[in-house]
Amino acid sequence: MRILVANANTTEAITRLCADAARAAASPGVEIVPGTPRFGPAVISSGLENAIAAHGILDLLAEHAGQVDAVVLAVSLDTALEAARQLMPCPVVGMTEAACFAACMLGNRFGLVTFGGTESYRRLIDSHGLTSRCAGLVGVDFTPQRTLVDPEGAVRAVGEGIARLVAGGADAVVLGGAALAGMEPALREASPVPLLDGITCGVRMAEALARMKPARTRQGPLAPVRDRESLGLSPALSALLRGA
Repeated sequence: MRILVANANTTEAITRLCADAARAAASPGVEIVPGTPRFGPAVISSGLENAIAAHGILDLLAEHAGQVDAVVLAVSLDTALEAARQLMPCPVVGMTEAACFAACMLGNRFGLVTFGGTESYRRLIDSHGLTSRCAGLVGVDFTPQRTLVDPEGAVRAVGEGIARLVAGGADAVVLGGAALAGMEPALREASPVPLLDGITCGVRMAEALARMKPARTRQGPLAPVRDRESLGLSPALSALLRGA
């Protein structure tokens, strides 16, 4: 089995971080294929950058269509998730989507800690229908770039955010963001509640879906498109729009 771990940011260091976490989570015999878009924002931190990144990650996915058994979107906002499911012939799982649903199976209410602002996560959780299960969101004063040079400082900051969420009634906490990938072991002992790493949850759910071999939908908003013409797109993406 081959799983594409697709980072929508163009920062290769974040892709490597996610790939390492994915390999640690994957079952024996599962090959993790890391991917970074050819173009797009270095780090997604706004709605505008997320919209731009959607094209970049769909372009990346198109290059791997038919060559992988599942895809994990290794980006905190699950960028282009619905479009990716419409595009790809295999299961596609968003890392934050996976962690939030897993958290709901471990407690009544979950919290989410991330770097920076939280409003985009609030909208994302609402789009997944989980607002009533969310105890709170905490954005800590740290950045993905700082994490790469000060991982110990990042762990301390995230640990403080977890404590705030637990005090607010969270039964489980989602570690939101690709830059938090692989941080869960360092935080586990000090946390009184389960911590959900998006990459770990995403890889495990992607494996399960790939093994189920579900039929692809043929109707509705996620049905694949056919006979669509385009201009200026990559050959791989253009071919999928034509139904090749």
